[in-house]
Amino acid sequence: MDLAFTPEEEAFRQEVRAWVHANLPKDLSHKVHNALRLTREDMQRWAKILGSKNWLGYGWPTQFGGPGWTAVQKHLFEEECALAGAPRIVPFGPVMVAPVIMAFGNAEQQKRFLPGIASGEVWWSQGYSEPGSGSDLASVKTRAERVGDKYIVNGQKTWTTLGQYGEWIFCLVRTSNEGKPQTGISFLLIDMKSPGVSVRPIKLLDGECEVNEVWFDNVEVPAENLIGEENKGWTYAKHLLAHERTNIADVNRAKRELERLKRIAKAEGVYDPATGGAEAQRFRDEVAKLEVDVVALEMLVLRVLSAEKSGKQSLDIAGLLKIKGSEIQQRYSELMMLAAGPASVPFIEEAMQAGYQGDQALSSLWPNGDMRSAPLASTYFNMRKTTIYGGSNEVQRNIVAQVVLG
Repeated sequence: MDLAFTPEEEAFRQEVRAWVHANLPKDLSHKVHNALRLTREDMQRWAKILGSKNWLGYGWPTQFGGPGWTAVQKHLFEEECALAGAPRIVPFGPVMVAPVIMAFGNAEQQKRFLPGIASGEVWWSQGYSEPGSGSDLASVKTRAERVGDKYIVNGQKTWTTLGQYGEWIFCLVRTSNEGKPQTGISFLLIDMKSPGVSVRPIKLLDGECEVNEVWFDNVEVPAENLIGEENKGWTYAKHLLAHERTNIADVNRAKRELERLKRIAKAEGVYDPATGGAEAQRFRDEVAKLEVDVVALEMLVLRVLSAEKSGKQSLDIAGLLKIKGSEIQQRYSELMMLAAGPASVPFIEEAMQAGYQGDQALSSLWPNGDMRSAPLASTYFNMRKTTIYGGSNEVQRNIVAQVVLG
Protein backbone atom coordinates (compact mmCIF):
# COMPACT_ATOMS: atom_id res chain seq x y z
CA MET A 1 0.00 0.00 0.00
CA ASP A 2 1.58 3.29 -1.15
CA LEU A 3 0.08 6.39 0.46
CA ALA A 4 2.44 8.83 -1.28
CA PHE A 5 1.02 11.01 -4.03
CA THR A 6 2.52 10.61 -7.50
CA PRO A 7 4.09 13.58 -9.34
CA GLU A 8 0.99 13.67 -11.56
CA GLU A 9 -1.27 13.86 -8.52
CA GLU A 10 0.82 16.64 -7.00
CA ALA A 11 0.60 18.54 -10.29
CA PHE A 12 -3.17 18.09 -10.20
CA ARG A 13 -3.22 19.49 -6.65
CA GLN A 14 -1.36 22.60 -7.81
CA GLU A 15 -3.81 23.05 -10.69
CA VAL A 16 -6.79 22.86 -8.34
CA ARG A 17 -5.14 25.14 -5.77
CA ALA A 18 -4.43 27.82 -8.38
CA TRP A 19 -7.97 27.69 -9.78
CA VAL A 20 -9.63 27.83 -6.36
CA HIS A 21 -7.39 30.73 -5.32
CA ALA A 22 -8.34 32.64 -8.46
CA ASN A 23 -12.08 31.92 -8.36
CA LEU A 24 -13.14 31.63 -4.72
CA PRO A 25 -14.72 34.96 -3.66
CA LYS A 26 -12.79 36.49 -0.77
CA ASP A 27 -15.92 37.35 1.17
CA LEU A 28 -16.91 33.67 1.17
CA SER A 29 -13.53 32.43 2.36
CA HIS A 30 -13.55 35.07 5.12
CA LYS A 31 -16.89 33.80 6.36
CA VAL A 32 -15.78 30.16 6.29
CA HIS A 33 -12.45 30.75 8.05
CA ASN A 34 -14.23 32.68 10.80
CA ALA A 35 -17.33 30.47 11.14
CA LEU A 36 -19.67 33.28 10.11
CA ARG A 37 -23.17 32.64 8.84
CA LEU A 38 -23.48 31.52 5.21
CA THR A 39 -26.66 32.46 3.38
CA ARG A 40 -28.40 30.43 0.69
CA GLU A 41 -26.97 32.85 -1.85
CA ASP A 42 -23.44 32.30 -0.49
CA MET A 43 -23.67 28.53 -0.81
CA GLN A 44 -25.32 28.57 -4.21
CA ARG A 45 -22.92 31.21 -5.54
CA TRP A 46 -19.98 28.87 -4.94
CA ALA A 47 -21.93 25.91 -6.30
CA LYS A 48 -22.60 27.78 -9.55
CA ILE A 49 -18.94 28.82 -9.83
CA LEU A 50 -17.95 25.16 -9.54
CA GLY A 51 -20.74 24.19 -11.93
CA SER A 52 -19.44 26.56 -14.59
CA LYS A 53 -16.09 24.74 -14.38
CA ASN A 54 -17.80 21.34 -14.47
CA TRP A 55 -16.48 20.67 -10.95
CA LEU A 56 -19.63 20.68 -8.84
CA GLY A 57 -20.17 17.06 -9.82
CA TYR A 58 -16.49 16.42 -9.12
CA GLY A 59 -17.12 12.76 -8.31
CA TRP A 60 -19.06 12.05 -11.49
CA PRO A 61 -17.83 9.90 -14.38
CA THR A 62 -17.41 11.51 -17.79
CA GLN A 63 -20.41 9.68 -19.23
CA PHE A 64 -22.65 11.82 -17.02
CA GLY A 65 -20.80 15.07 -17.65
CA GLY A 66 -18.34 14.84 -14.77
CA PRO A 67 -14.55 15.28 -14.90
CA GLY A 68 -13.95 11.54 -14.44
CA TRP A 69 -11.41 12.05 -11.67
CA THR A 70 -9.84 9.22 -9.75
CA ALA A 71 -10.61 8.75 -6.05
CA VAL A 72 -7.28 10.39 -5.17
CA GLN A 73 -8.00 13.40 -7.37
CA LYS A 74 -11.39 13.81 -5.71
CA HIS A 75 -9.70 13.75 -2.31
CA LEU A 76 -7.16 16.37 -3.37
CA PHE A 77 -9.91 18.60 -4.76
CA GLU A 78 -11.86 18.39 -1.48
CA GLU A 79 -8.73 19.14 0.53
CA GLU A 80 -7.74 22.21 -1.48
CA CYS A 81 -11.27 23.62 -1.34
CA ALA A 82 -11.48 23.11 2.43
CA LEU A 83 -8.08 24.61 3.20
CA ALA A 84 -8.82 27.62 0.98
CA GLY A 85 -12.00 28.34 2.96
CA ALA A 86 -14.53 27.39 0.31
CA PRO A 87 -18.09 26.75 1.50
CA ARG A 88 -18.87 23.07 1.79
CA ILE A 89 -20.62 21.71 -1.26
CA VAL A 90 -24.21 21.07 -0.19
CA PRO A 91 -24.11 17.30 -0.73
CA PHE A 92 -27.74 16.33 -1.25
CA GLY A 93 -27.72 16.89 -4.99
CA PRO A 94 -24.23 16.27 -6.43
CA VAL A 95 -22.87 13.85 -3.81
CA MET A 96 -25.93 11.90 -2.68
CA VAL A 97 -28.91 11.70 -5.02
CA ALA A 98 -26.93 12.06 -8.26
CA PRO A 99 -25.04 8.75 -7.80
CA VAL A 100 -28.38 7.02 -7.13
CA ILE A 101 -29.89 8.47 -10.30
CA MET A 102 -26.80 7.42 -12.25
CA ALA A 103 -26.79 3.88 -10.86
CA PHE A 104 -30.52 3.10 -10.70
CA GLY A 105 -32.41 5.78 -12.64
CA ASN A 106 -33.46 5.37 -16.25
CA ALA A 107 -32.06 7.37 -19.15
CA GLU A 108 -34.94 9.85 -19.12
CA GLN A 109 -34.48 10.56 -15.40
CA GLN A 110 -30.75 11.03 -15.88
CA LYS A 111 -31.34 13.47 -18.72
CA ARG A 112 -34.00 15.32 -16.75
CA PHE A 113 -32.35 15.72 -13.33
CA LEU A 114 -28.56 15.55 -13.64
CA PRO A 115 -27.93 18.80 -15.59
CA GLY A 116 -29.65 20.96 -12.95
CA ILE A 117 -27.63 19.28 -10.21
CA ALA A 118 -24.33 19.65 -12.09
CA SER A 119 -24.86 23.37 -12.72
CA GLY A 120 -25.85 24.20 -9.14
CA GLU A 121 -29.16 25.62 -10.34
CA VAL A 122 -31.45 23.18 -8.49
CA TRP A 123 -31.35 22.78 -4.71
CA TRP A 124 -32.05 19.26 -3.46
CA SER A 125 -33.08 18.12 0.01
CA GLN A 126 -33.02 14.71 1.68
CA GLY A 127 -36.21 13.10 3.02
CA TYR A 128 -35.05 10.17 5.12
CA SER A 129 -35.56 10.73 8.87
CA GLU A 130 -39.00 10.81 10.45
CA PRO A 131 -40.09 11.51 14.05
CA GLY A 132 -39.95 7.78 14.81
CA SER A 133 -37.38 6.76 12.19
CA GLY A 134 -33.88 8.11 12.59
CA SER A 135 -31.12 5.53 12.68
CA ASP A 136 -33.79 2.86 12.11
CA LEU A 137 -34.74 3.97 8.61
CA ALA A 138 -36.49 0.68 7.91
CA SER A 139 -39.37 1.90 10.08
CA VAL A 140 -40.34 4.87 7.85
CA LYS A 141 -44.08 5.47 7.77
CA THR A 142 -44.51 8.17 5.10
CA ARG A 143 -46.88 6.44 2.71
CA ALA A 144 -47.01 6.54 -1.09
CA GLU A 145 -50.05 4.87 -2.64
CA ARG A 146 -50.06 4.16 -6.38
CA VAL A 147 -53.16 5.51 -8.11
CA GLY A 148 -52.98 5.16 -11.87
CA ASP A 149 -49.95 7.01 -13.19
CA LYS A 150 -49.15 8.82 -9.93
CA TYR A 151 -48.41 8.28 -6.26
CA ILE A 152 -50.35 9.96 -3.45
CA VAL A 153 -47.90 10.77 -0.65
CA ASN A 154 -48.85 11.40 2.98
CA GLY A 155 -46.59 11.71 5.99
CA GLN A 156 -43.80 13.68 7.58
CA LYS A 157 -40.04 13.97 7.38
CA THR A 158 -37.97 15.75 10.02
CA TRP A 159 -34.46 17.12 10.58
CA THR A 160 -34.40 17.95 6.87
CA THR A 161 -31.17 19.94 6.58
CA LEU A 162 -31.66 23.26 4.76
CA GLY A 163 -35.05 22.01 3.62
CA GLN A 164 -36.36 25.57 3.64
CA TYR A 165 -34.30 26.14 0.50
CA GLY A 166 -35.25 22.89 -1.21
CA GLU A 167 -36.74 22.79 -4.69
CA TRP A 168 -36.71 18.99 -5.00
CA ILE A 169 -36.50 16.30 -2.34
CA PHE A 170 -35.61 12.62 -2.59
CA CYS A 171 -37.65 10.55 -0.17
CA LEU A 172 -37.90 7.08 1.25
CA VAL A 173 -41.60 6.21 1.23
CA ARG A 174 -43.52 3.11 2.23
CA THR A 175 -45.29 1.46 -0.67
CA SER A 176 -45.96 -1.94 0.95
CA ASN A 177 -46.42 -3.46 4.42
CA GLU A 178 -45.78 -7.01 3.24
CA GLY A 179 -42.75 -8.96 4.45
CA LYS A 180 -39.76 -7.37 6.14
CA PRO A 181 -39.95 -3.58 6.68
CA GLN A 182 -37.00 -3.04 4.31
CA THR A 183 -38.81 -4.72 1.42
CA GLY A 184 -41.69 -2.25 1.31
CA ILE A 185 -39.71 0.97 0.80
CA SER A 186 -39.44 2.94 -2.45
CA PHE A 187 -37.24 5.84 -3.53
CA LEU A 188 -39.25 8.79 -4.84
CA LEU A 189 -38.27 12.21 -6.23
CA ILE A 190 -40.73 14.96 -5.24
CA ASP A 191 -41.07 18.53 -6.47
CA MET A 192 -41.28 20.62 -3.28
CA LYS A 193 -43.47 23.17 -5.07
CA SER A 194 -46.19 20.55 -5.38
CA PRO A 195 -49.52 21.32 -3.64
CA GLY A 196 -49.61 19.69 -0.23
CA VAL A 197 -45.91 20.05 0.57
CA SER A 198 -45.24 22.31 3.55
CA VAL A 199 -41.94 23.10 5.25
CA ARG A 200 -41.74 24.18 8.89
CA PRO A 201 -38.30 25.40 10.02
CA ILE A 202 -37.00 24.25 13.41
CA LYS A 203 -35.09 27.03 15.19
CA LEU A 204 -31.95 25.77 16.92
CA LEU A 205 -30.04 27.09 19.94
CA ASP A 206 -27.83 29.26 17.74
CA GLY A 207 -30.79 30.98 16.14
CA GLU A 208 -30.40 29.12 12.86
CA CYS A 209 -33.15 27.18 11.12
CA GLU A 210 -30.74 24.63 9.73
CA VAL A 211 -33.22 21.77 10.01
CA ASN A 212 -36.89 21.50 9.15
CA GLU A 213 -40.04 19.44 9.25
CA VAL A 214 -41.47 18.60 5.83
CA TRP A 215 -45.13 17.55 5.61
CA PHE A 216 -46.86 15.76 2.74
CA ASP A 217 -50.64 16.08 2.59
CA ASN A 218 -52.09 14.14 -0.36
CA VAL A 219 -49.17 15.19 -2.55
CA GLU A 220 -49.48 13.93 -6.11
CA VAL A 221 -46.19 12.65 -7.54
CA PRO A 222 -45.91 11.34 -11.11
CA ALA A 223 -45.03 7.63 -11.16
CA GLU A 224 -42.19 8.50 -13.54
CA ASN A 225 -40.41 10.03 -10.52
CA LEU A 226 -39.91 6.60 -8.97
CA ILE A 227 -36.25 5.58 -9.04
CA GLY A 228 -35.72 1.98 -10.04
CA GLU A 229 -38.31 -0.53 -8.97
CA GLU A 230 -41.09 -0.18 -6.46
CA ASN A 231 -40.24 -1.67 -3.04
CA LYS A 232 -36.52 -1.76 -3.90
CA GLY A 233 -35.73 1.62 -2.33
CA TRP A 234 -33.81 0.11 0.60
CA THR A 235 -31.09 -1.03 -1.81
CA TYR A 236 -30.82 2.47 -3.27
CA ALA A 237 -30.84 4.03 0.21
CA LYS A 238 -27.85 1.96 1.32
CA HIS A 239 -25.97 3.02 -1.81
CA LEU A 240 -26.59 6.65 -0.89
CA LEU A 241 -25.75 6.26 2.82
CA ALA A 242 -22.22 5.10 1.99
CA HIS A 243 -21.69 8.49 0.29
CA GLU A 244 -23.32 10.36 3.19
CA ARG A 245 -21.24 8.77 5.95
CA THR A 246 -17.98 9.26 4.08
CA ASN A 247 -18.98 12.88 3.51
CA ILE A 248 -19.74 13.35 7.23
CA ALA A 249 -16.18 12.27 8.11
CA ASP A 250 -14.94 15.42 6.31
CA VAL A 251 -11.27 15.04 7.19
CA ASN A 252 -10.36 18.08 5.11
CA ARG A 253 -12.56 20.44 7.11
CA ALA A 254 -11.06 18.94 10.28
CA LYS A 255 -7.58 19.91 9.04
CA ARG A 256 -8.73 23.47 8.39
CA GLU A 257 -10.49 23.78 11.75
CA LEU A 258 -7.43 22.39 13.54
CA GLU A 259 -5.48 25.38 12.23
CA ARG A 260 -8.27 27.70 13.36
CA LEU A 261 -8.10 26.14 16.82
CA LYS A 262 -4.38 26.89 16.98
CA ARG A 263 -4.97 30.50 15.89
CA ILE A 264 -7.58 31.01 18.60
CA ALA A 265 -5.38 29.40 21.25
CA LYS A 266 -2.41 31.59 20.36
CA ALA A 267 -4.54 34.73 20.24
CA GLU A 268 -6.02 33.97 23.66
CA GLY A 269 -2.59 33.28 25.16
CA VAL A 270 -3.29 29.73 26.28
CA TYR A 271 -0.90 27.93 23.93
CA ASP A 272 2.51 28.97 25.26
CA PRO A 273 3.85 27.11 28.35
CA ALA A 274 6.21 30.04 28.94
CA THR A 275 3.24 32.25 29.82
CA GLY A 276 0.51 29.73 30.63
CA GLY A 277 2.53 27.24 32.66
CA ALA A 278 1.37 23.68 33.21
CA GLU A 279 -2.20 24.45 32.13
CA ALA A 280 -0.95 25.61 28.73
CA GLN A 281 1.13 22.46 28.41
CA ARG A 282 -1.90 20.29 29.11
CA PHE A 283 -3.85 22.22 26.50
CA ARG A 284 -1.05 21.70 23.96
CA ASP A 285 -1.15 17.98 24.76
CA GLU A 286 -4.88 17.86 23.94
CA VAL A 287 -4.32 19.70 20.67
CA ALA A 288 -1.48 17.30 19.83
CA LYS A 289 -3.71 14.27 20.48
CA LEU A 290 -6.40 15.77 18.27
CA GLU A 291 -3.85 16.40 15.52
CA VAL A 292 -2.70 12.78 15.71
CA ASP A 293 -6.30 11.61 15.34
CA VAL A 294 -6.86 13.91 12.35
CA VAL A 295 -3.76 12.47 10.68
CA ALA A 296 -4.95 8.93 11.50
CA LEU A 297 -8.35 9.69 9.96
CA GLU A 298 -6.63 11.04 6.86
CA MET A 299 -4.50 7.87 6.63
CA LEU A 300 -7.68 5.79 6.86
CA VAL A 301 -9.18 7.78 3.98
CA LEU A 302 -5.98 7.42 1.95
CA ARG A 303 -5.94 3.70 2.67
CA VAL A 304 -9.36 3.39 1.09
CA LEU A 305 -8.25 5.52 -1.86
CA SER A 306 -5.10 3.44 -2.30
CA ALA A 307 -7.18 0.26 -2.47
CA GLU A 308 -9.48 1.84 -5.05
CA LYS A 309 -6.54 3.04 -7.13
CA SER A 310 -4.94 -0.42 -7.14
CA GLY A 311 -8.21 -2.09 -8.05
CA LYS A 312 -8.32 -4.08 -4.84
CA GLN A 313 -11.62 -4.52 -3.05
CA SER A 314 -11.44 -2.47 0.14
CA LEU A 315 -13.39 -3.12 3.32
CA ASP A 316 -16.56 -1.03 3.49
CA ILE A 317 -15.54 1.29 6.30
CA ALA A 318 -17.96 4.16 5.77
CA GLY A 319 -19.21 3.56 9.32
CA LEU A 320 -15.71 3.87 10.78
CA LEU A 321 -15.07 7.08 8.87
CA LYS A 322 -18.34 8.51 10.16
CA ILE A 323 -17.60 7.55 13.78
CA LYS A 324 -14.11 9.03 13.92
CA GLY A 325 -14.87 12.05 11.75
CA SER A 326 -17.88 13.13 13.82
CA GLU A 327 -16.03 12.68 17.12
CA ILE A 328 -13.12 14.78 15.86
CA GLN A 329 -15.54 17.56 14.88
CA GLN A 330 -16.91 17.62 18.41
CA ARG A 331 -13.45 17.65 19.94
CA TYR A 332 -12.09 20.60 17.99
CA SER A 333 -15.21 22.63 18.82
CA GLU A 334 -14.77 21.75 22.51
CA LEU A 335 -11.10 22.77 22.47
CA MET A 336 -11.96 26.08 20.81
CA MET A 337 -14.37 26.79 23.65
CA LEU A 338 -11.73 25.80 26.19
CA ALA A 339 -9.13 28.02 24.54
CA ALA A 340 -11.34 31.11 24.71
CA GLY A 341 -12.50 30.35 28.25
CA PRO A 342 -15.21 32.70 29.59
CA ALA A 343 -15.08 34.66 26.32
CA SER A 344 -16.60 31.69 24.51
CA VAL A 345 -19.68 31.45 26.72
CA PRO A 346 -21.74 34.51 25.69
CA PHE A 347 -23.65 33.97 22.49
CA ILE A 348 -24.63 36.95 20.38
CA GLU A 349 -26.48 35.86 17.28
CA GLU A 350 -25.66 39.05 15.40
CA ALA A 351 -21.93 38.39 15.87
CA MET A 352 -22.22 35.60 13.28
CA GLN A 353 -22.96 38.17 10.59
CA ALA A 354 -20.04 39.43 8.53
CA GLY A 355 -19.15 43.01 9.45
CA TYR A 356 -20.53 42.93 13.00
CA GLN A 357 -18.64 45.52 15.07
CA GLY A 358 -19.61 44.35 18.52
CA ASP A 359 -21.54 45.80 21.41
CA GLN A 360 -19.41 48.31 23.29
CA ALA A 361 -21.22 47.54 26.52
CA LEU A 362 -20.14 43.89 26.24
CA SER A 363 -16.65 44.39 24.83
CA SER A 364 -15.05 43.53 28.16
CA LEU A 365 -16.29 39.96 27.75
CA TRP A 366 -13.69 39.43 25.03
CA PRO A 367 -9.93 39.89 25.34
CA ASN A 368 -9.01 43.35 24.02
CA GLY A 369 -12.63 43.84 23.00
CA ASP A 370 -12.11 41.32 20.19
CA MET A 371 -15.20 39.48 18.91
CA ARG A 372 -13.28 36.54 17.44
CA SER A 373 -14.68 34.13 20.03
CA ALA A 374 -18.33 35.04 19.50
CA PRO A 375 -19.24 32.26 17.03
CA LEU A 376 -17.64 29.51 19.13
CA ALA A 377 -20.76 28.67 21.13
CA SER A 378 -22.70 28.27 17.91
CA THR A 379 -20.13 25.84 16.48
CA TYR A 380 -20.02 23.90 19.74
CA PHE A 381 -23.79 23.47 19.98
CA ASN A 382 -24.11 22.62 16.30
CA MET A 383 -21.49 19.88 16.48
CA ARG A 384 -23.44 18.00 19.17
CA LYS A 385 -25.53 16.52 16.36
CA THR A 386 -22.72 14.93 14.37
CA THR A 387 -22.59 11.68 16.35
CA ILE A 388 -26.35 11.25 15.87
CA TYR A 389 -27.22 12.09 12.28
CA GLY A 390 -26.38 9.86 9.34
CA GLY A 391 -26.89 6.86 11.60
CA SER A 392 -25.94 7.28 15.28
CA ASN A 393 -22.42 6.27 16.26
CA GLU A 394 -23.78 3.60 18.59
CA VAL A 395 -25.55 1.94 15.67
CA GLN A 396 -22.45 2.35 13.48
CA ARG A 397 -20.31 0.59 16.10
CA ASN A 398 -22.70 -2.33 16.08
CA ILE A 399 -22.48 -2.55 12.28
CA VAL A 400 -18.68 -2.38 12.35
CA ALA A 401 -18.60 -5.09 15.05
CA GLN A 402 -20.79 -7.37 12.94
CA VAL A 403 -18.53 -6.89 9.91
CA VAL A 404 -15.34 -7.56 11.89
CA LEU A 405 -16.56 -10.27 14.26
CA GLY A 406 -19.27 -11.83 12.10
